[in-house]
Amino acid sequence: MPSIAPARHDTLDRQALINWYQRNRVRTRQLFDMIDPAAYYTRPILLRNPIVFYEGHLPAFSLIAFVKRGLGGPAVDKKLERLFERGIDPDSVDHAAPRSGAGTLWPSRDEVLDFGRRVDDVVLDALESAEFDLSGARHRAMKRGEAVFTALEHEAMHQETLLYMWHRLPHAQKRAPGAMQYETGDAPRQSSVSIPAGAVTLGADPDAIPFGWDNEFGEERVDVDAFEIDAQSVTNRDFLAFLDAGGYRARDLWSDAGWSWREAEGIEYPTFWVRDGQRWLWHGMFENIPLPESWPVYVSCEEAAAFARWRGRRLPTEAEYHRAAFSTPSGDERTFPWGDAPADRTRGNFDFRSWEPIPAGARPAGASAWGVHDLIGNGWEWTSTIFGPFRGFEPMTSYPEYSADFFDGQHFVMKGASPATAAELVRRSFRNWFRPNYPYVYAKFRTVNG
Repeated sequence: MPSIAPARHDTLDRQALINWYQRNRVRTRQLFDMIDPAAYYTRPILLRNPIVFYEGHLPAFSLIAFVKRGLGGPAVDKKLERLFERGIDPDSVDHAAPRSGAGTLWPSRDEVLDFGRRVDDVVLDALESAEFDLSGARHRAMKRGEAVFTALEHEAMHQETLLYMWHRLPHAQKRAPGAMQYETGDAPRQSSVSIPAGAVTLGADPDAIPFGWDNEFGEERVDVDAFEIDAQSVTNRDFLAFLDAGGYRARDLWSDAGWSWREAEGIEYPTFWVRDGQRWLWHGMFENIPLPESWPVYVSCEEAAAFARWRGRRLPTEAEYHRAAFSTPSGDERTFPWGDAPADRTRGNFDFRSWEPIPAGARPAGASAWGVHDLIGNGWEWTSTIFGPFRGFEPMTSYPEYSADFFDGQHFVMKGASPATAAELVRRSFRNWFRPNYPYVYAKFRTVNG
Protein backbone atom coordinates (compact mmCIF):
# COMPACT_ATOMS: atom_id res chain seq x y z
CA MET A 1 0.00 0.00 0.00
CA PRO A 2 1.52 3.35 -0.95
CA SER A 3 2.53 5.83 1.70
CA ILE A 4 0.01 8.65 1.55
CA ALA A 5 0.72 10.69 4.65
CA PRO A 6 3.26 10.69 7.46
CA ALA A 7 2.31 9.88 11.03
CA ARG A 8 2.37 13.59 11.85
CA HIS A 9 -0.67 15.67 10.93
CA ASP A 10 0.86 19.06 10.10
CA THR A 11 1.98 18.29 6.56
CA LEU A 12 0.84 16.28 3.54
CA ASP A 13 2.72 14.79 0.62
CA ARG A 14 1.05 16.69 -2.22
CA GLN A 15 2.59 14.60 -4.99
CA ALA A 16 1.36 11.38 -3.35
CA LEU A 17 -2.13 12.87 -3.15
CA ILE A 18 -2.01 13.95 -6.81
CA ASN A 19 -0.86 10.47 -7.84
CA TRP A 20 -3.67 8.87 -5.85
CA TYR A 21 -6.30 11.17 -7.35
CA GLN A 22 -5.06 10.51 -10.88
CA ARG A 23 -4.90 6.78 -10.24
CA ASN A 24 -8.51 6.87 -9.05
CA ARG A 25 -9.66 8.84 -12.08
CA VAL A 26 -7.91 6.54 -14.56
CA ARG A 27 -9.43 3.44 -12.96
CA THR A 28 -12.90 5.01 -12.88
CA ARG A 29 -12.69 5.90 -16.58
CA GLN A 30 -11.58 2.37 -17.41
CA LEU A 31 -14.54 0.91 -15.53
CA PHE A 32 -17.07 3.07 -17.36
CA ASP A 33 -15.41 2.41 -20.72
CA MET A 34 -15.95 -1.33 -20.14
CA ILE A 35 -19.70 -1.11 -20.58
CA ASP A 36 -21.83 -0.82 -23.71
CA PRO A 37 -23.04 2.77 -24.20
CA ALA A 38 -26.56 1.33 -24.53
CA ALA A 39 -26.42 0.44 -20.80
CA TYR A 40 -25.40 3.93 -19.66
CA TYR A 41 -28.86 4.99 -18.50
CA THR A 42 -29.95 1.62 -17.12
CA ARG A 43 -30.17 0.50 -13.48
CA PRO A 44 -28.49 -2.93 -13.23
CA ILE A 45 -29.49 -2.97 -9.55
CA LEU A 46 -32.91 -1.42 -9.02
CA LEU A 47 -31.96 -0.31 -5.50
CA ARG A 48 -29.29 1.98 -6.97
CA ASN A 49 -29.16 4.96 -9.32
CA PRO A 50 -28.71 4.62 -13.10
CA ILE A 51 -25.13 4.15 -14.26
CA VAL A 52 -24.90 7.71 -15.59
CA PHE A 53 -25.33 9.06 -12.05
CA TYR A 54 -22.12 7.51 -10.77
CA GLU A 55 -19.86 8.87 -13.49
CA GLY A 56 -21.02 12.36 -12.52
CA HIS A 57 -21.21 11.66 -8.80
CA LEU A 58 -17.53 10.87 -8.31
CA PRO A 59 -16.09 14.20 -9.53
CA ALA A 60 -19.03 16.12 -8.01
CA PHE A 61 -18.37 14.60 -4.60
CA SER A 62 -14.62 15.32 -4.76
CA LEU A 63 -15.37 18.92 -5.60
CA ILE A 64 -17.94 19.33 -2.82
CA ALA A 65 -16.00 17.54 -0.07
CA PHE A 66 -12.50 18.78 -0.83
CA VAL A 67 -12.62 22.04 -2.80
CA LYS A 68 -15.85 23.55 -1.44
CA ARG A 69 -16.03 22.24 2.14
CA GLY A 70 -12.30 21.83 2.69
CA LEU A 71 -10.99 24.95 0.97
CA GLY A 72 -14.02 27.20 0.63
CA GLY A 73 -13.67 27.12 -3.15
CA PRO A 74 -16.37 27.97 -5.70
CA ALA A 75 -18.75 25.74 -7.64
CA VAL A 76 -17.90 24.46 -11.11
CA ASP A 77 -21.45 23.76 -12.31
CA LYS A 78 -24.15 24.21 -9.67
CA LYS A 79 -26.83 22.37 -11.65
CA LEU A 80 -24.74 19.24 -12.22
CA GLU A 81 -23.35 19.32 -8.70
CA ARG A 82 -26.89 19.20 -7.33
CA LEU A 83 -27.87 16.43 -9.73
CA PHE A 84 -24.88 14.26 -8.86
CA GLU A 85 -24.43 15.17 -5.20
CA ARG A 86 -25.69 12.10 -3.38
CA GLY A 87 -26.59 8.45 -3.94
CA ILE A 88 -29.40 6.39 -2.42
CA ASP A 89 -29.88 3.49 -0.03
CA PRO A 90 -33.62 2.68 -0.13
CA ASP A 91 -35.16 -0.22 1.73
CA SER A 92 -37.18 -1.39 -1.28
CA VAL A 93 -37.39 -1.08 -5.05
CA ASP A 94 -40.62 0.90 -4.68
CA HIS A 95 -38.83 3.48 -2.54
CA ALA A 96 -35.85 3.49 -4.91
CA ALA A 97 -37.77 4.51 -8.03
CA PRO A 98 -38.62 8.11 -7.15
CA ARG A 99 -35.19 8.67 -5.60
CA SER A 100 -33.12 7.22 -8.45
CA GLY A 101 -33.79 10.03 -10.89
CA ALA A 102 -36.63 8.19 -12.62
CA GLY A 103 -37.99 10.63 -15.16
CA THR A 104 -34.86 12.79 -14.95
CA LEU A 105 -33.48 14.09 -18.22
CA TRP A 106 -29.93 12.93 -17.65
CA PRO A 107 -27.09 14.67 -19.48
CA SER A 108 -25.22 12.93 -22.31
CA ARG A 109 -22.05 11.07 -21.49
CA ASP A 110 -20.04 13.75 -23.29
CA GLU A 111 -21.54 16.33 -20.96
CA VAL A 112 -20.79 14.19 -17.92
CA LEU A 113 -17.20 13.66 -19.05
CA ASP A 114 -16.77 17.37 -19.71
CA PHE A 115 -18.03 18.10 -16.19
CA GLY A 116 -15.53 15.56 -14.84
CA ARG A 117 -12.65 17.16 -16.73
CA ARG A 118 -13.53 20.60 -15.41
CA VAL A 119 -13.66 19.28 -11.86
CA ASP A 120 -10.39 17.39 -12.33
CA ASP A 121 -8.64 20.61 -13.37
CA VAL A 122 -9.89 22.38 -10.25
CA VAL A 123 -9.06 19.51 -7.89
CA LEU A 124 -5.58 18.94 -9.30
CA ASP A 125 -4.80 22.64 -9.18
CA ALA A 126 -5.90 22.71 -5.53
CA LEU A 127 -3.84 19.63 -4.67
CA GLU A 128 -0.79 21.23 -6.25
CA SER A 129 -0.95 24.80 -5.03
CA ALA A 130 -3.87 25.62 -2.71
CA GLU A 131 -3.09 26.64 0.84
CA PHE A 132 -3.77 23.75 3.22
CA ASP A 133 -4.69 24.88 6.71
CA LEU A 134 -4.37 21.52 8.42
CA SER A 135 -5.20 23.03 11.79
CA GLY A 136 -8.80 23.40 10.63
CA ALA A 137 -8.94 26.98 11.92
CA ARG A 138 -10.02 28.36 8.55
CA HIS A 139 -12.08 25.44 7.28
CA ARG A 140 -12.77 22.72 9.82
CA ALA A 141 -13.26 20.11 7.09
CA MET A 142 -9.58 20.42 6.20
CA LYS A 143 -8.30 19.63 9.69
CA ARG A 144 -5.55 17.03 9.34
CA GLY A 145 -6.37 16.84 5.64
CA GLU A 146 -9.78 15.25 6.27
CA ALA A 147 -11.47 16.74 3.19
CA VAL A 148 -8.90 15.54 0.69
CA PHE A 149 -8.78 12.01 2.12
CA THR A 150 -12.58 11.93 2.15
CA ALA A 151 -12.62 12.64 -1.59
CA LEU A 152 -9.89 10.14 -2.39
CA GLU A 153 -11.25 7.22 -0.36
CA HIS A 154 -14.82 7.93 -1.51
CA GLU A 155 -13.89 7.39 -5.15
CA ALA A 156 -12.00 4.20 -4.33
CA MET A 157 -15.02 2.86 -2.40
CA HIS A 158 -17.37 3.67 -5.26
CA GLN A 159 -15.22 1.74 -7.69
CA GLU A 160 -16.22 -1.36 -5.77
CA THR A 161 -19.86 -0.31 -5.99
CA LEU A 162 -19.46 0.05 -9.75
CA LEU A 163 -18.00 -3.41 -10.08
CA TYR A 164 -20.73 -5.22 -8.20
CA MET A 165 -23.26 -3.21 -10.26
CA TRP A 166 -21.46 -4.21 -13.46
CA HIS A 167 -21.68 -7.82 -12.23
CA ARG A 168 -25.47 -7.60 -12.69
CA LEU A 169 -25.25 -6.31 -16.27
CA PRO A 170 -25.76 -8.87 -19.07
CA HIS A 171 -22.43 -10.19 -20.26
CA ALA A 172 -23.08 -8.84 -23.76
CA GLN A 173 -23.08 -5.31 -22.34
CA LYS A 174 -19.49 -5.51 -21.05
CA ARG A 175 -16.13 -5.76 -22.77
CA ALA A 176 -13.68 -8.14 -21.11
CA PRO A 177 -10.12 -6.78 -20.93
CA GLY A 178 -8.76 -10.04 -22.34
CA ALA A 179 -9.03 -13.80 -21.97
CA MET A 180 -10.41 -14.62 -18.53
CA GLN A 181 -8.29 -16.69 -16.17
CA TYR A 182 -9.60 -18.05 -12.88
CA GLU A 183 -7.81 -19.37 -9.85
CA THR A 184 -9.46 -22.62 -8.83
CA GLY A 185 -8.56 -25.66 -6.77
CA ASP A 186 -9.92 -28.07 -4.22
CA ALA A 187 -12.21 -26.69 -1.56
CA PRO A 188 -10.44 -26.59 1.81
CA ARG A 189 -11.58 -28.92 4.54
CA GLN A 190 -13.59 -26.87 7.03
CA SER A 191 -12.22 -26.78 10.53
CA SER A 192 -12.64 -24.59 13.59
CA VAL A 193 -10.21 -22.63 15.71
CA SER A 194 -10.73 -22.10 19.44
CA ILE A 195 -9.95 -18.58 20.58
CA PRO A 196 -9.73 -17.92 24.32
CA ALA A 197 -11.35 -14.99 26.09
CA GLY A 198 -9.54 -11.69 25.79
CA ALA A 199 -9.84 -7.99 25.09
CA VAL A 200 -9.83 -6.29 21.69
CA THR A 201 -9.59 -2.72 20.50
CA LEU A 202 -12.45 -1.46 18.34
CA GLY A 203 -12.21 1.81 16.49
CA ALA A 204 -9.14 4.00 16.27
CA ASP A 205 -7.44 6.95 17.91
CA PRO A 206 -7.44 9.83 15.39
CA ASP A 207 -3.86 10.63 16.37
CA ALA A 208 -2.74 7.11 15.41
CA ILE A 209 -3.77 6.98 11.73
CA PRO A 210 -3.56 9.54 8.90
CA PHE A 211 -7.27 9.32 8.16
CA GLY A 212 -10.39 7.44 9.15
CA TRP A 213 -14.12 7.86 8.58
CA ASP A 214 -16.16 9.22 11.47
CA ASN A 215 -17.59 5.80 12.42
CA GLU A 216 -14.05 4.49 12.97
CA PHE A 217 -13.24 6.85 15.83
CA GLY A 218 -13.96 6.48 19.52
CA GLU A 219 -11.41 3.79 20.38
CA GLU A 220 -12.91 1.21 22.75
CA ARG A 221 -11.52 -1.81 24.60
CA VAL A 222 -14.01 -4.66 24.64
CA ASP A 223 -13.84 -7.96 26.50
CA VAL A 224 -14.67 -10.99 24.36
CA ASP A 225 -15.66 -14.39 25.73
CA ALA A 226 -14.03 -17.54 24.40
CA PHE A 227 -15.45 -18.77 21.11
CA GLU A 228 -14.79 -21.15 18.25
CA ILE A 229 -14.62 -19.82 14.68
CA ASP A 230 -14.37 -21.35 11.21
CA ALA A 231 -10.76 -21.30 10.02
CA GLN A 232 -11.99 -20.87 6.43
CA SER A 233 -14.74 -18.82 4.86
CA VAL A 234 -17.88 -20.79 4.06
CA THR A 235 -17.40 -22.02 0.49
CA ASN A 236 -19.78 -22.67 -2.36
CA ARG A 237 -19.42 -26.38 -1.61
CA ASP A 238 -20.41 -25.83 2.02
CA PHE A 239 -23.39 -23.72 1.02
CA LEU A 240 -24.52 -26.22 -1.60
CA ALA A 241 -25.04 -28.74 1.20
CA PHE A 242 -27.32 -26.22 2.96
CA LEU A 243 -29.31 -25.67 -0.22
CA ASP A 244 -29.59 -29.41 -0.97
CA ALA A 245 -30.82 -29.97 2.61
CA GLY A 246 -33.72 -27.60 1.96
CA GLY A 247 -32.28 -24.66 3.85
CA TYR A 248 -34.13 -22.09 1.75
CA ARG A 249 -37.43 -23.79 2.62
CA ALA A 250 -36.84 -24.32 6.34
CA ARG A 251 -38.79 -21.53 8.04
CA ASP A 252 -37.18 -22.14 11.43
CA LEU A 253 -33.75 -21.22 10.08
CA TRP A 254 -34.74 -17.71 9.06
CA SER A 255 -35.47 -14.51 10.93
CA ASP A 256 -38.95 -13.03 10.42
CA ALA A 257 -37.53 -10.27 8.23
CA GLY A 258 -35.34 -12.71 6.32
CA TRP A 259 -38.20 -15.07 5.62
CA SER A 260 -40.45 -12.23 4.45
CA TRP A 261 -37.71 -11.05 2.09
CA ARG A 262 -37.06 -14.56 0.79
CA GLU A 263 -40.76 -15.13 0.14
CA ALA A 264 -41.42 -11.74 -1.43
CA GLU A 265 -38.38 -11.89 -3.73
CA GLY A 266 -38.59 -15.61 -4.47
CA ILE A 267 -35.03 -16.19 -3.23
CA GLU A 268 -34.10 -19.84 -3.76
CA TYR A 269 -30.30 -19.70 -4.06
CA PRO A 270 -27.42 -17.18 -3.95
CA THR A 271 -27.56 -14.24 -6.35
CA PHE A 272 -24.14 -15.16 -7.76
CA TRP A 273 -25.32 -18.66 -8.70
CA VAL A 274 -27.13 -19.68 -11.90
CA ARG A 275 -29.16 -22.87 -12.24
CA ASP A 276 -28.41 -24.69 -15.50
CA GLY A 277 -30.54 -27.81 -15.58
CA GLN A 278 -29.04 -30.15 -13.01
CA ARG A 279 -25.84 -28.17 -12.49
CA TRP A 280 -24.87 -24.88 -10.93
CA LEU A 281 -22.88 -22.09 -12.54
CA TRP A 282 -21.14 -19.05 -11.14
CA HIS A 283 -22.41 -15.78 -12.58
CA GLY A 284 -19.06 -14.17 -13.36
CA MET A 285 -18.33 -10.65 -14.46
CA PHE A 286 -17.87 -11.59 -18.10
CA GLU A 287 -19.19 -15.15 -18.40
CA ASN A 288 -20.83 -17.98 -16.49
CA ILE A 289 -18.54 -20.81 -15.44
CA PRO A 290 -19.11 -24.10 -13.59
CA LEU A 291 -19.56 -23.28 -9.91
CA PRO A 292 -16.10 -23.23 -8.28
CA GLU A 293 -16.80 -25.11 -5.07
CA SER A 294 -13.59 -23.84 -3.46
CA TRP A 295 -14.54 -20.16 -3.75
CA PRO A 296 -16.27 -18.44 -0.84
CA VAL A 297 -20.02 -18.13 -1.25
CA TYR A 298 -21.30 -14.56 -1.70
CA VAL A 299 -24.66 -14.09 0.01
CA SER A 300 -26.73 -11.61 1.99
CA CYS A 301 -26.53 -11.45 5.78
CA GLU A 302 -29.95 -13.12 6.02
CA GLU A 303 -28.76 -16.10 3.97
CA ALA A 304 -25.54 -16.30 5.96
CA ALA A 305 -27.43 -16.27 9.26
CA ALA A 306 -29.80 -19.02 8.05
CA PHE A 307 -26.83 -21.20 7.10
CA ALA A 308 -25.23 -20.58 10.50
CA ARG A 309 -28.44 -21.66 12.28
CA TRP A 310 -28.56 -24.76 10.11
CA ARG A 311 -25.11 -25.65 11.45
CA GLY A 312 -26.17 -24.88 15.01
CA ARG A 313 -23.91 -21.84 15.05
CA ARG A 314 -24.16 -18.09 14.47
CA LEU A 315 -22.40 -15.18 12.77
CA PRO A 316 -19.54 -13.53 14.66
CA THR A 317 -19.86 -10.14 16.28
CA GLU A 318 -17.64 -7.27 15.19
CA ALA A 319 -15.60 -7.75 18.38
CA GLU A 320 -15.17 -11.49 17.71
CA TYR A 321 -14.00 -10.70 14.18
CA HIS A 322 -11.38 -8.35 15.65
CA ARG A 323 -10.29 -10.98 18.17
CA ALA A 324 -9.87 -13.60 15.43
CA ALA A 325 -8.19 -11.18 13.04
CA PHE A 326 -5.91 -8.90 15.03
CA SER A 327 -5.26 -10.34 18.49
CA THR A 328 -2.52 -12.81 19.33
CA PRO A 329 -1.99 -15.54 21.94
CA SER A 330 0.51 -13.20 23.67
CA GLY A 331 -2.16 -10.56 24.15
CA ASP A 332 -0.77 -8.09 21.60
CA GLU A 333 -2.80 -6.72 18.69
CA ARG A 334 -1.55 -6.57 15.13
CA THR A 335 -1.95 -3.95 12.41
CA PHE A 336 -3.18 -6.65 10.03
CA PRO A 337 -4.05 -10.32 10.65
CA TRP A 338 -0.60 -11.37 9.43
CA GLY A 339 1.33 -8.70 11.34
CA ASP A 340 2.71 -5.31 10.36
CA ALA A 341 3.93 -6.12 6.84
CA PRO A 342 2.25 -4.15 4.01
CA ALA A 343 -1.06 -5.34 2.58
CA ASP A 344 0.18 -6.79 -0.70
CA ARG A 345 -0.98 -9.49 -3.10
CA THR A 346 0.65 -12.29 -1.09
CA ARG A 347 -1.68 -11.57 1.86
CA GLY A 348 -5.08 -11.71 0.23
CA ASN A 349 -7.33 -11.11 -2.75
CA PHE A 350 -7.96 -7.35 -2.71
CA ASP A 351 -6.91 -4.14 -4.51
CA PHE A 352 -8.49 -5.14 -7.86
CA ARG A 353 -6.20 -8.14 -8.29
CA SER A 354 -8.99 -10.32 -9.67
CA TRP A 355 -12.43 -9.97 -11.21
CA GLU A 356 -13.61 -12.94 -9.14
CA PRO A 357 -12.86 -14.73 -5.85
CA ILE A 358 -10.05 -17.23 -5.44
CA PRO A 359 -10.15 -20.48 -3.45
CA ALA A 360 -10.62 -20.08 0.29
CA GLY A 361 -7.30 -20.27 2.06
CA ALA A 362 -5.28 -19.70 -1.12
CA ARG A 363 -3.22 -16.94 0.53
CA PRO A 364 -1.91 -18.60 3.70
CA ALA A 365 0.55 -15.74 4.26
CA GLY A 366 -2.48 -13.64 5.18
CA ALA A 367 -3.66 -15.90 8.02
CA SER A 368 -4.08 -14.48 11.51
CA ALA A 369 -2.04 -15.45 14.56
CA TRP A 370 -4.73 -18.04 15.37
CA GLY A 371 -4.61 -19.61 11.89
CA VAL A 372 -7.84 -18.06 10.58
CA HIS A 373 -7.66 -17.40 6.83
CA ASP A 374 -8.93 -14.67 4.51
CA LEU A 375 -10.08 -12.29 7.21
CA ILE A 376 -8.98 -9.52 4.85
CA GLY A 377 -9.64 -10.13 1.16
CA ASN A 378 -11.70 -12.42 -1.07
CA GLY A 379 -14.96 -10.90 0.19
CA TRP A 380 -16.23 -8.74 3.03
CA GLU A 381 -17.14 -10.60 6.22
CA TRP A 382 -20.69 -10.29 7.54
CA THR A 383 -21.02 -9.82 11.29
CA SER A 384 -24.08 -9.90 13.53
CA THR A 385 -23.31 -6.41 14.86
CA ILE A 386 -25.76 -3.65 13.97
CA PHE A 387 -23.92 -0.64 12.57
CA GLY A 388 -23.68 2.13 15.12
CA PRO A 389 -21.33 4.74 16.54
CA PHE A 390 -18.55 4.31 19.04
CA ARG A 391 -18.53 6.49 22.13
CA GLY A 392 -17.93 10.17 21.45
CA PHE A 393 -19.00 9.94 17.80
CA GLU A 394 -18.85 13.21 15.87
CA PRO A 395 -19.97 13.51 12.23
CA MET A 396 -17.14 14.47 9.91
CA THR A 397 -17.33 18.01 8.56
CA SER A 398 -16.41 17.06 5.00
CA TYR A 399 -19.22 14.46 4.77
CA PRO A 400 -21.51 14.81 7.83
CA GLU A 401 -24.16 12.40 6.55
CA TYR A 402 -21.69 9.60 5.75
CA SER A 403 -22.38 7.43 8.81
CA ALA A 404 -25.07 9.15 10.86
CA ASP A 405 -27.82 8.53 8.31
CA PHE A 406 -27.25 4.78 8.67
CA PHE A 407 -27.38 4.49 12.45
CA ASP A 408 -30.94 3.26 12.01
CA GLY A 409 -30.76 -0.31 13.27
CA GLN A 410 -31.22 -1.56 9.70
CA HIS A 411 -27.61 -2.08 8.67
CA PHE A 412 -25.01 -4.64 9.74
CA VAL A 413 -21.26 -4.20 10.05
CA MET A 414 -18.96 -5.92 7.58
CA LYS A 415 -15.22 -6.17 8.03
CA GLY A 416 -12.24 -7.12 5.89
CA ALA A 417 -12.07 -6.47 2.15
CA SER A 418 -13.17 -7.89 -1.20
CA PRO A 419 -11.31 -8.39 -4.49
CA ALA A 420 -12.51 -4.89 -5.45
CA THR A 421 -11.44 -3.10 -2.27
CA ALA A 422 -8.60 -0.63 -2.80
CA ALA A 423 -5.43 -1.22 -0.79
CA GLU A 424 -5.76 2.25 0.75
CA LEU A 425 -8.91 1.08 2.55
CA VAL A 426 -7.29 -1.97 4.13
CA ARG A 427 -6.89 -0.97 7.76
CA ARG A 428 -7.94 -2.46 11.06
CA SER A 429 -10.53 0.19 11.95
CA PHE A 430 -12.30 0.36 8.58
CA ARG A 431 -15.98 -0.60 8.74
CA ASN A 432 -18.40 -1.34 5.91
CA TRP A 433 -22.14 -1.85 6.29
CA PHE A 434 -25.22 -2.96 4.34
CA ARG A 435 -28.81 -3.93 4.89
CA PRO A 436 -29.09 -7.64 5.80
CA ASN A 437 -31.14 -8.49 2.71
CA TYR A 438 -28.75 -6.88 0.21
CA PRO A 439 -27.36 -9.77 -1.88
CA TYR A 440 -25.24 -7.97 -4.51
CA VAL A 441 -22.12 -6.99 -2.62
CA TYR A 442 -19.00 -9.15 -2.61
CA ALA A 443 -19.64 -10.51 0.89
CA LYS A 444 -18.78 -13.87 2.41
CA PHE A 445 -18.99 -15.14 5.98
CA ARG A 446 -17.88 -17.67 8.54
CA THR A 447 -19.63 -19.05 11.61
CA VAL A 448 -18.84 -19.18 15.31
CA ASN A 449 -19.86 -21.19 18.32
CA GLY A 450 -19.69 -20.05 21.90
